[in-house]
Amino acid sequence: MIDVAILLFLLFATPVACSLPITFAWVYRPGAEWARKLSILSVIGLFVSLCIALYILFTFPDGKFVYPWLPEYNINFVFIFDYLSKYMGALTALIAFLIGVYGLEYMKHDYRLGWYWFFFNVFTASMLIVVYSDNLLLLLIGWEGLGLASWALIGHWFRDDDELSYVGIIGRKIGPLDMFWSPSFGGWRAISTIRFGDMPMFFAIAALYALTGTLNISEIDWAHLFHEIGTVGTVILVMTFLMGPFTKSAQLPFSEWLMTAMTGPTTVSALLHSATMVAAGTYLFMRLSWYIEPWKLHHAHGVEIVYLFVLFLGLASALYGASVALGCLERKVLLAASTMSSLGLMFACAAASFWVGKIAVYVAFWYLITHAFAKATLFLVAGHLIHATHDRFCCGNLDLAKKMKLGFAVTIFATISLSGIPPFTAYWVKSAMDEVMHHLMHEIGGAPLYMLIVTSVIYSAFLAKFLSLNFVKGPRPKHLHLHGEVLMPIAYTAMVSMLAVLLWEILGHIEPIATGFIEKGFERSSFAVGLAVLISYGITLAVPRLESPVGKFLGDRMYMPALNDLIVPKIGWAIAKVIDYGNRGIDFFCHQAIPRAIGASSLWIRAIQSGYLKRYVKIALGFVMVALIVTSLIRW
Repeated sequence: MIDVAILLFLLFATPVACSLPITFAWVYRPGAEWARKLSILSVIGLFVSLCIALYILFTFPDGKFVYPWLPEYNINFVFIFDYLSKYMGALTALIAFLIGVYGLEYMKHDYRLGWYWFFFNVFTASMLIVVYSDNLLLLLIGWEGLGLASWALIGHWFRDDDELSYVGIIGRKIGPLDMFWSPSFGGWRAISTIRFGDMPMFFAIAALYALTGTLNISEIDWAHLFHEIGTVGTVILVMTFLMGPFTKSAQLPFSEWLMTAMTGPTTVSALLHSATMVAAGTYLFMRLSWYIEPWKLHHAHGVEIVYLFVLFLGLASALYGASVALGCLERKVLLAASTMSSLGLMFACAAASFWVGKIAVYVAFWYLITHAFAKATLFLVAGHLIHATHDRFCCGNLDLAKKMKLGFAVTIFATISLSGIPPFTAYWVKSAMDEVMHHLMHEIGGAPLYMLIVTSVIYSAFLAKFLSLNFVKGPRPKHLHLHGEVLMPIAYTAMVSMLAVLLWEILGHIEPIATGFIEKGFERSSFAVGLAVLISYGITLAVPRLESPVGKFLGDRMYMPALNDLIVPKIGWAIAKVIDYGNRGIDFFCHQAIPRAIGASSLWIRAIQSGYLKRYVKIALGFVMVALIVTSLIRW
């Protein structure tokens, strides 16, 4: 039996260690051909992690591994192997490896390969730490590693000298609002937004330790904790903790960083939107729900309030993201908005577990897996299209489809599989999700179900739009340079094939939970929703663009950028001014007014200390006269 400690060390350390040769080589010989060839070592490191993650998935029994860290404080390295972590670890490692293979070709001429590969592998290792950690402090280390790596990768092309790396039309403005964003700005926005949620999360973790004496998610007596701190305490504690997942997963109103994060390389976008970073927020909420078991805490009103809030926040974010994607014309921004929509559905479905039970967490998790493979595939195809057409906006027709037959076929299968068209992969998972929301009608009404159905129909439409505008009815590309790429098509073909594997697992009942998906998929209501999704897909395939003010409004993300770029900064500067004036007042009062007053009174006291009795008698008589006058006035 392989030593678990060594295995876990290799799982996390190998990707980072294997990226160090090209990192150091690039410092001393940037651009050298021999240095570029060291990229393969980084991908080998990712492959080692993949092998270990698969070994854990197929051979490890459910349980925990504890390695002493600070035992006197009950803080140790605690790694957990359960249904969620084993599948999520394999998912993360597999997608990172395939994207790494793709990146060998996509990034081979980049001017900062050492930086890129180091932070790409740190990104992967950090996500694996988050996935397997049961200890919240250890999880926080991986969580912060994700934030640091995202900043480094989103702003990778920091020179801001390539139009292809921007988001929006350069120079475009709406009033005082700039509607274009550079890579350096995208990196800054990502880290600043995420940090806004990470700080409350950090304090919530500290509060959990103070209240329970442990940081291990699976060991906290959540029911007892919520009973002790009451309804208000529960809401404050859990909502403060969830600020981290909300910002990481770009839920409203923290969505803008996800759109402008498209300034990074496409490989980064693919990893960011499929199995790392944004998935970390939803995954953490599922993990919490897995061990909190909210379906057993109906007496805890604070828990119900939190889960009700997450349910509607997720559905609102899903509807917003789907609507925005319907109006977007930039390839990667369209896919980014769709990711926000999917993440919202995951949050909402997992939150429904309070009323429906553990099955809702299963459904949300399987949707995460399906979405990860499909979205990674579409991002990799988008990268290939940008690479070939030198255009980040959707363009392409049937002539392009004939020249990129594999990319065209892969896009068809990925969009159909993700949209929820029967009998493809996402249909069975979304049928179960429909059933979850249908159960809520007895508890909180039909709003969740209706919002889910509307979102599903719109979701199918923008996926068809992506297919149509890039391969069927889009503008003719101004440039087309296919350079005989090999690794890029291999990578996204392997990625999309995993959707077929998932479909085989569901239909073949290999995964026990899939039996429930099959049953829901054959219900009339699910088939009706699937038919509506198919109709939406077909109509949008034929008419892919919204040539109207509504389409422009959606494409401008409903002017949500104004919140980040105008409103919040103005409020921030106003607060800063108030604080500055307050600081000046304190400074004047403490360093000028009080010393001057003391100095003046000191001089006055010295002046009356002449040593003559006559002066002291006059002063005493003066005080007596004042006292008499005040007394008489009071009596009067």
